[in-house]
Amino acid sequence: MSKSKITSSEPQLDELETHLAGTLKRVVPRRDFVRRLRGFIHFPQREEIASRLHDWRRLFIIFSGVISGMLLLITVARALYHLFGRRNMG
Repeated sequence: MSKSKITSSEPQLDELETHLAGTLKRVVPRRDFVRRLRGFIHFPQREEIASRLHDWRRLFIIFSGVISGMLLLITVARALYHLFGRRNMG
């Protein structure tokens, strides 16, 4: 794109931006909605996060379970390919 096309479109974007800024109005949510939303969002305390990270045995079990599941899925997919995929090739 040439430089003249870029500079000529900038005023149009500025006009559009100004128009949208004047058109869109700020919306203030109701207090009960904000209160319910804050009830749903729960940020754990720092101590809780640290204790979860230090529970390495649990993390190891979860990690090994995910890896085992992936290996099982790959093995089943390869077995199905070898059983059914070779019949169509030959």
